[in-house]
Amino acid sequence: MIETEQKLIQIGSSEGVTLSKKDIATLGAKRGDILRIRVERVIKKDIQHEDLLKDYDMFVKTYGQTLKNLADR
Repeated sequence: MIETEQKLIQIGSSEGVTLSKKDIATLGAKRGDILRIRVERVIKKDIQHEDLLKDYDMFVKTYGQTLKNLADR
């Protein structure tokens, strides 16, 4: 058994996923063999967005009171 993540791509007028030669060799499969495939959608979090939120939280923690003091002048 192999576990891999692949991007859905266009193949002709259809869409599909591919398996690497390494994964096929690991399975011991060859063209014409029937493979059982289980599929689930992977939803990855936007890492850049998370990093931006962390940076914002750090900024507010560091400079929040200073900015509030300036706004209250």
